Amino acid sequence: MKSVPRGRPSETPAKGTRENGLMTTQEVTGQDAPAAFEEPARRSEVWRQLRRPVPLAASIVIVVSVLAAVFAPLLSGLSGNDPYSYDPDALGPDTAPLGPFGGISAEHWFGVEPGTGRDLFSLVVHGARTSLLIGLAATLVATVIGVVLGIVAGARGGIAERVVGFATDVTLGFPFLIFAIALSAIFPLDAPRELLLIGVIGFFGWPGIARVVAAETRVVVRQPYVTASRVMGARFWHRFRHHVLPNVTATIIVYSCISLPGRISAEATLSFLGVGVLPPTPSWGRSIGDAIAWVTVDPMFLLFPAGALFVVTFAFNIVGDAVRDALDPRKARR
Repeated sequence: MKSVPRGRPSETPAKGTRENGLMTTQEVTGQDAPAAFEEPARRSEVWRQLRRPVPLAASIVIVVSVLAAVFAPLLSGLSGNDPYSYDPDALGPDTAPLGPFGGISAEHWFGVEPGTGRDLFSLVVHGARTSLLIGLAATLVATVIGVVLGIVAGARGGIAERVVGFATDVTLGFPFLIFAIALSAIFPLDAPRELLLIGVIGFFGWPGIARVVAAETRVVVRQPYVTASRVMGARFWHRFRHHVLPNVTATIIVYSCISLPGRISAEATLSFLGVGVLPPTPSWGRSIGDAIAWVTVDPMFLLFPAGALFVVTFAFNIVGDAVRDALDPRKARR
């Protein structure tokens, strides 16, 4: 072994030092921050989970539903109908649909709506546009509010955490349906009712994701590399962008996917109760509510909108579970 001559410093710098005297966050803590290569691995695992037969079928259902909502006028035009045209000739003397299975024919693929004669296929595809738009927008509103408040509560702690916790408890304890019904009564009739539903459903949907994100943030901010970043003078928004947000993104995606079916069902529930979108705007919930009075005469009127609602929400649940399994950190440690 070759020794170093006396009076000559070693050419190998000491651990945690540099020639210019500066130190990195990793050198201060002796621990690396989450590696960037984990992101491609996570994406690969998500795609692997979604390629399994059941999640793949659910993904196809979601894509078809979204495309049907986007191209609803084109699809309803293929049958020569639209959801706002009335066809009294398709109804009998008792205003029930003529013909078997609710009036299913080459002209009306799903039959017609009792009492009005509107094409049921057009109502279902245009109802997808209303229900999916409100569900997705309300999920986005709830996610943005919940993520911001959750990160502030988890990262700041103290008074901020107590205030957010109190607001969460108040929101969870507030009667959602009573508030929605009361607000719809004073909401202007000429104002877009979709905005009311998005605001109400989104506002009451943030506490769950806020609690989850706050818990995740508390774990992240206690990591040595985040502590070292704060000691070295990094501002809050720097730590938020570079340390906290990347580590809670997977949780946000999973929770949003899982909660989306609930938002769609909430819109259907409010429309079912008569406080959703106003007629004649198509909506799955309104069609289901109208079909209850005709279920013994025309069960197909209930079957198609209720079936569409069930299939879409079930598909979103399947995809949400697949994404959760792919991004589960406990699974990655096995």
